[in-house]
Amino acid sequence: MTARVYFLHALSPLHAGTGQGVGVIDLPIAREKATGIPYLPGSSVKGVLRDAMQMQNKNGAVTKLFGPDTTNAAEHAGAAQFADARLLLLPIRSLRGIFAWITSPYLLRRFARDARESGLTPPSQIPAPTERQQALVSGTAIVFEHNKERLVVLEDLDLKASESSDAKNWASWLGQQAAIDEATQRLCIVHDDVLSFLLQTATEVVARIRLQDNTKTVAQGALWYEEALPAESLLYGVIVTQTINSYKADQAIADLQVFDQKIFQFGGNATVGRGMCQFRFAGGAQ
Repeated sequence: MTARVYFLHALSPLHAGTGQGVGVIDLPIAREKATGIPYLPGSSVKGVLRDAMQMQNKNGAVTKLFGPDTTNAAEHAGAAQFADARLLLLPIRSLRGIFAWITSPYLLRRFARDARESGLTPPSQIPAPTERQQALVSGTAIVFEHNKERLVVLEDLDLKASESSDAKNWASWLGQQAAIDEATQRLCIVHDDVLSFLLQTATEVVARIRLQDNTKTVAQGALWYEEALPAESLLYGVIVTQTINSYKADQAIADLQVFDQKIFQFGGNATVGRGMCQFRFAGGAQ
């Protein structure tokens, strides 16, 4: 078997929904049950890439990579297995530098685990704030100085900024692997508890309405609230390939390289521009 890490860089808000919600938000995003961390189901990634390959008229590769259609599903499995795309970096509005890419020790630990299993070598040290009010930063772009204090102001949270060599190492490595150079100045590692709070309060929530054609007023019952991951979010997942009959695992990965650096639409609300993401293999095409 062969495994590769992929990234999804959200170029517009991403709504991977779960259907009707039970709270204030009518259409929430999908979240992991135990952690509450947003994710994009692997089935969504597989479906979008399968459609893209079919549009390129590579029907032979489609069947080998993704498996036969439902009427012939018993013939063999697809060579490629798609894990869920998990959140790695969440963009948060910053008082200085427009926005910060935040992550936490927990997110970095599980990403490092998956990355090593896929043959990558992430930095060995996982930087961790020693208190909830501390933020480890990779650069000064998001650091705000006030009364001789160095702060990172995220939404309405004031955190003490501490430059960290480990954070710089992670920012540089992620910048190379995911092709996002700005990470070297915007990476901010917060306490796991702070991340949990921001995941509940800093996602994008918008009101949607449907107007009556004749009066241009809101139709009865046609006001609802939708949640989305904000633009600039970075998610990652793992694609595992296996040999099926004479189709080798390495050949499957090679065939998937055509998607590297391409832009696809994931999740719902395609007609209003949601879910435009750039697909990238870690480290680029190989």
